[in-house]
Amino acid sequence: MAVEQLSGTADRLGARLGSTFVDGGAHPRFGTRNFTTPLQNGPNIENVCSLDHPETEQTRLGKAVSKKAEGGGDWLTWVFATGYISKIVEKFRRNAIEGHRTRPDCSDLKWKQIGLNEITDSREFPFFVQWLTDDYPSQDRKAVAAIEKITIADTDHLADSWFKSEILGALNGADIEFIDPPTMRVSRGLLRCI
Repeated sequence: MAVEQLSGTADRLGARLGSTFVDGGAHPRFGTRNFTTPLQNGPNIENVCSLDHPETEQTRLGKAVSKKAEGGGDWLTWVFATGYISKIVEKFRRNAIEGHRTRPDCSDLKWKQIGLNEITDSREFPFFVQWLTDDYPSQDRKAVAAIEKITIADTDHLADSWFKSEILGALNGADIEFIDPPTMRVSRGLLRCI
């Protein structure tokens, strides 16, 4: 979720979920910062804000977060973790980029990611990460909440995604609902997670 006021949003959303968000630290390569909380069955939710940092307006993620937050904040995108990002790299025909963030306890979380170019304009698709360290966000502490349903404004129902079957198969029991964007008067992309 892209937000303007990070800690306040994390507190409000955490109260609704019955879960506490923890400071995940800054992403120096992207000019963003996050607070995270784990969810049952492996995923996590991140509240992300842009920083007053040169990289914010130099990267796709920094610009996307900044733009969404300036519009009042909302769900930005969804992300899938994979142990085999090389297979996804082959499909995209370009290299994954490395990212990292230093947590407040000075530990460094590292990953590779690909797909940010696609989510900038078409947010119904996720982007993909492969964790390079073992203490990734869904491992932070015991999860108490779970995603039951994801709503996406998308007339194509992920039809153009090379990874449609993998995406739908990895939802761990959560339902997915597609809503026609013109009917809802919203832009395409992730609308709700409940």
